[in-house]
Amino acid sequence: MEFLGAILDFVLHVDVHLTTFVRTYGTWVYALLFAIIFVETGVVVMPFLPGDSLLFVVGAMCGVGLMNLPLAIVLLWVAAVLGDQCNYAIGRYFGPRVFQWEHSRWFNKRAFDQAHEFYERYGGVTIVVARFLPFLRTFAPFVGGVAEMTRRKFTLYNIGGGFLWVASLILAGYLFGNIPWVKENLDKIIWAAILLPGLLVFVGAWRARQKQRVKPA
Repeated sequence: MEFLGAILDFVLHVDVHLTTFVRTYGTWVYALLFAIIFVETGVVVMPFLPGDSLLFVVGAMCGVGLMNLPLAIVLLWVAAVLGDQCNYAIGRYFGPRVFQWEHSRWFNKRAFDQAHEFYERYGGVTIVVARFLPFLRTFAPFVGGVAEMTRRKFTLYNIGGGFLWVASLILAGYLFGNIPWVKENLDKIIWAAILLPGLLVFVGAWRARQKQRVKPA
């Protein structure tokens, strides 16, 4: 419980913790941020780490001169791309071994074929959009690997989506993060960034399920 409490405190007050870290350890903050972004996107069991809010706060810190804007964007873009590549590789390697393909009662060949077809057709968009959805951005590259999405296609969308995610949020923080109203309500903004995307995904899934139920046989 103490560990979860510490994680929640860091997520909701990431601006305070990062500012303290910068003032204490200086440029080591870049190594810390690289590690957080890489782990959040690259390790499927770490979806709770603060991605969106962290990037926004990094931009705000760049806005007041505590960090270098171009360096932060490039470094965290590389971390995001490498994280997704790692997650994809884990899914591609362990997926067949976990299910043991046709020899396992847990493996549904038809479901796998559908997942593979979906990722080949819509996987690029999924990888890009999932970047902006907490939790989903951690699982999307892993599932893409399990579904054997083409490596070249995944890498292309990973690079583009990673840059769009990192650059847009850091620049948003750079431009708006130091506005007094934003600073005063940052904890509420962070909660909204966590909960609203999840709510939209839930509603979309529920509506899709409802349409399937009413679809004529």
